[in-house]
Amino acid sequence: MHPADTLVINFNAGQLRLLNIAMAFLMFSVALDIRLSDFRKVVQFPKSIAVGVVAQYLLFPVLTLGIIEVFRPPVSMALGMILVSMCPSGNMTNFLVHYSRANTALSVTLNAVIILCATVITPAGFLFWAKFVPGSEALRRSFEVGFGDMALIIVELILAPLLLGMWLNSRYPDRVARIRPWVQRIALIIFFTILVLALLGNGKNLVNYLGYAFTIVLAHNALGLGSGYWFGRLNRLPEGDCRTLAFETGVHNTALGLLLIFRFFNGLGGMALIAAWWGIWDLVTGMSLAAWWRRKNK
Repeated sequence: MHPADTLVINFNAGQLRLLNIAMAFLMFSVALDIRLSDFRKVVQFPKSIAVGVVAQYLLFPVLTLGIIEVFRPPVSMALGMILVSMCPSGNMTNFLVHYSRANTALSVTLNAVIILCATVITPAGFLFWAKFVPGSEALRRSFEVGFGDMALIIVELILAPLLLGMWLNSRYPDRVARIRPWVQRIALIIFFTILVLALLGNGKNLVNYLGYAFTIVLAHNALGLGSGYWFGRLNRLPEGDCRTLAFETGVHNTALGLLLIFRFFNGLGGMALIAAWWGIWDLVTGMSLAAWWRRKNK
């Protein structure tokens, strides 16, 4: 067993409870941008939506197993890669798509569809694909992870705040428009402050393995961005839709992944390190790619 597989990130019950509340508030702030009419736009982009969902929840996990076979990371890190691949799109995708001047309407609709699908697909997909990680059987047996338990957490932290935010947006659109920017900024600050402070308590352990995780995450994230874009091209989607799919497949809600790791995997260090570094790195690559495409559009 690799030393990374025995590394544990220590989160006490109070920190985890605060992180759960912050995550729910973060998803609530995201939902203030979503309307029921966004789901009706599926009929405008049926092919692009279908290609995007397949790229996110089928193609990327399969390619993740391929990159695990190439790099042969510690089992805990490999499981972290599988979990990240099954997490829904990140909260920043709509902004990145808009900034890059790609198809923002498609991004909003696809992001909403993917988040709703995550309630079932994220736990089911992880439990299914994790079986194909070489040497993971012993580590998986050491944790009792059930589909129902994972799905319930996603409903509590993702679906319920999402539905509440959407209802308020439809019921009080003018008031929501005034508070939306501040709510979203405050939610991001609260969540990442709690997360950073908690991780700093485990700083020495994380630093020891960060260099090892950097290369893996770099290649894994590039695969996500590239597979979304080229899968769109393979299906002959418009260029703007292909760029949108790149962000939807390559930027993930790793905050959800971290919460699942702390809740069901006892803060397993290899998994947490992959998810935490993914959350930083995909914003770096996402912003860089968005800026490049923005300049290219000029």
